[in-house]
Amino acid sequence: MFKTAVRAARPAALAARASTKSSTSALRAFSTSVRVSSGGPPPPQLYGEGAKAGTVPTDIEQATGLERLQLLGELEGIKVFDDSPLDASRIGTKASPVLVPSYDVERIVGCTGSPADSHDVLWFNVRKDKQSRCTECGSVYALDFQGEEHAVHHH
Repeated sequence: MFKTAVRAARPAALAARASTKSSTSALRAFSTSVRVSSGGPPPPQLYGEGAKAGTVPTDIEQATGLERLQLLGELEGIKVFDDSPLDASRIGTKASPVLVPSYDVERIVGCTGSPADSHDVLWFNVRKDKQSRCTECGSVYALDFQGEEHAVHHH
């Protein structure tokens, strides 16, 4: 997701840089506006209230974003992020790859080989429309996309 955001912003940044070299006009800063909701429940509040004056904030008081979502989930007994290991009992093949569950179109996978820990961890990206192979053991991985098709944004 981060790489996609950077790729989307790069053409605008290059265009802005080119326009400053050719002219002395002022640049317009990037800005965002409030997202208009089309009904339904409001999004979860992912900003902490902060600490009282003169006190040291706790993790839950100062956490924001995904960290706060994870902490709130732990308080409710919900595991927000699935960090359980993938099936390492076999080597994935093109016909039967190791499936990587994901709600996004791309996920980072760390392979330790089969049997588990037979080589150092090698990290690589697995994408929705393409199988990926570990360069050390040759195990093939494929994304098991569980997200909503229309929710995928290509910026």
